[in-house]
Amino acid sequence: MISLPHITAISPNRSLLHSFNRPVYTRRHDQRKERTTMSSSSSSPTTAKRVVLVRHGQSTWNEEGRIQGSSDFSVLTTKGESQADISRQMLVEDSFDVCFTSPLKRSKKTAEIIWGSREAEMIFDYDLREIDLYSFQGLLKKEGKEKFGEAFRQWQEDPANFVIDGHYPVRELWSRAGSCWNGVLAHESNSVLVVAHNAVNQALVSTAIGLGTEYFRRLLQSNCGVSVLDFIPRADGGSPHVFMLTLFVVQMQTPSSPIAGGSSGGRKASKQMILVCHGQGDNEASTNDQPMNMLGVIQSQKTAELLLDLRVASIVCSSSTASTETAGVISHVQEAAGCLGVDSVPRYVNTKQMNELDVDDIIPKSNKARIFITMRCKDIQSGWLSQLDEETVSTLWNRSKKAWESLLDKLSDEDTGDAMVVVGSSVAHISLIAQCLNLDKKCLELFHLDAGSISVIDFPDGPSQRGVIRCTNYTAHLGRWSVPITRSV
Repeated sequence: MISLPHITAISPNRSLLHSFNRPVYTRRHDQRKERTTMSSSSSSPTTAKRVVLVRHGQSTWNEEGRIQGSSDFSVLTTKGESQADISRQMLVEDSFDVCFTSPLKRSKKTAEIIWGSREAEMIFDYDLREIDLYSFQGLLKKEGKEKFGEAFRQWQEDPANFVIDGHYPVRELWSRAGSCWNGVLAHESNSVLVVAHNAVNQALVSTAIGLGTEYFRRLLQSNCGVSVLDFIPRADGGSPHVFMLTLFVVQMQTPSSPIAGGSSGGRKASKQMILVCHGQGDNEASTNDQPMNMLGVIQSQKTAELLLDLRVASIVCSSSTASTETAGVISHVQEAAGCLGVDSVPRYVNTKQMNELDVDDIIPKSNKARIFITMRCKDIQSGWLSQLDEETVSTLWNRSKKAWESLLDKLSDEDTGDAMVVVGSSVAHISLIAQCLNLDKKCLELFHLDAGSISVIDFPDGPSQRGVIRCTNYTAHLGRWSVPITRSV
């Protein structure tokens, strides 16, 4: 066992930064230079800072199914360059102050395409390289299994403790992620673009919110997927509060639909849970149960259309009017798949209400309006949880735990098929995501979900094992009514 910096066991209330020296490359100077060592206190931002994380586009080794690691032989495919260009168009209105990127070819090219003609600084940071996988690098996945046997199995099933060539790659990656944050948060900027790789971006998100190496592969990112993190300074000058507007939003330009079964460590998901936030109502802050308005109806129809690519066997929803209406639209479109030309096999969808998904009766009337405004706000907000007293938060948390356990039991039932759709409110789904990740109830406000959005949880080892967050707050399917990937700070 190697001795690791305490970044691997960081808690949300502690500083996520350490003092490191590492090489940095800048486009302006086009030369290698040493970054100044910075203390935790000097690295904490004094003003709100937004960090947008992007994974590189599809590479030649992605396409071939090779293990890339930190090797630099792989380049973007034509598809990968197209993905990067679409990302450029989607982020063209964002006024980034600086771009940090891995210098590896696949990431560097993606960053240069997205950055376009911007004159602001571009920094090539070697610590943003992909995870170091030593002897695994360059092998096809099947070759890794044949050549390394037990070690490859451990890499797939227990990566946090995976060891190769005398190294613990995931532990080293977590330490390196802390070094990356040291430079990103210390930079004098309010809006930062970071272009890197799947594993290192997972480590960046995890270390920012205090998750250890056991969370590797729990927060995946597709090619050119985007994550948005807001760092809000604390009044006491301590570690900044981190608020995720979107967590691994899988963009429209990714190789596959966000509901297509993904893989984790080379293993396909055996079961899948799709969390659908019900369509918007006129006044969700009201104490009355609100039906969807016209926008909500459109959102539910767009969601139902997206889910046609998935054979839905079961829908579980809360008892609220908006949720049951959304579930009804999805069910009707699924059952009409034949006449819509999707397939000729009749579809029957079992729809069931689950009281544990209801939250309206938990939140006091006096808090609903303030929470509604906070959840709908377009700018940085991190205060919806603070509107609730401890008893209310505990009640919400305990109910969501029961709901999560019931959903897993239902998903384990072979009669539900491979995918289950869950329809409810944003607050209910945020609670389920936190339960999936086994987070503390204080972490509920780390996430933001919009009306009509979907979030996807994969289960590579079945519902009895840990779930993998494929994407959250996906709204690209809403077309002209989609929510911008980033919001202005």
